[in-house]
Amino acid sequence: MPARNASARSKGPVAGQRVAITAGASGIGRAIADMLLANGAKVAICDVAKDSLADYRKVHPGSPAVMADVASDADVDKFFKTSARELGGLDALINNAGIAGPTGGVEEIDPADWRRCIDIDLTGQFLCARRAVPMIRKAGGGSIVNMSSAVGRFGYAFRTPYAAAKWGVIGFTQSLAKELGPDNIRVNAILPGIVKGQRMDRVIAARAKQLGVSHGEMEKRYLERVSLRRMVTHEDIAETVMFLLSGAGANISGQSIGVDGNVESL
Repeated sequence: MPARNASARSKGPVAGQRVAITAGASGIGRAIADMLLANGAKVAICDVAKDSLADYRKVHPGSPAVMADVASDADVDKFFKTSARELGGLDALINNAGIAGPTGGVEEIDPADWRRCIDIDLTGQFLCARRAVPMIRKAGGGSIVNMSSAVGRFGYAFRTPYAAAKWGVIGFTQSLAKELGPDNIRVNAILPGIVKGQRMDRVIAARAKQLGVSHGEMEKRYLERVSLRRMVTHEDIAETVMFLLSGAGANISGQSIGVDGNVESL
């Protein structure tokens, strides 16, 4: 269970916590899983990438890793049944799964692509929360961390499905924080900015193509809108998750926390 007093904190920030992480086999999710496991947590992940899941299982053979699409009710049910069985309960949920969605003008976006982005980035968080909350409540309380984005604070031209979903995550987070606070369940959102890695490279490439500029020029334009003029790392976000799950975050709930170098605009 989450640390609530000095004695519990002395055993480590997240030691013994049972944590479910969606899209935990690579990228941000993998960094979170690796860090929590290294600090004594018990972790179950799901993902849709077979190769990434195989690598995760090789590195963490004792940590449950389930093939599951968060947009599928049946897959989500399977993931949480496995988590309950293998972890013996749940103290925290990290709603990390998400996709970039399509890039294009509103009249160019295929409705199927819109729906898929919303289904994964927003509805998937609802499907996971509805299964996780009874387990966390039974544990006496805990924490939910929902992954939003700096996009959740700004409008984002040509990325309307993604922006709509990430704004929705913030509303979902604040509403759940009010609903679940009496059960000692804290709910917060993390808003990553420009995160270094292959996914951001693809986003920059798509936007560069949309605007007819080079990849290098597009990256430069992105970073000019970040006060610190640099990208953040997967580990930066993982550190923030660990803080929120720890006793140090015991009175933080309903917050949208930017881990973005201060994105000024998009």
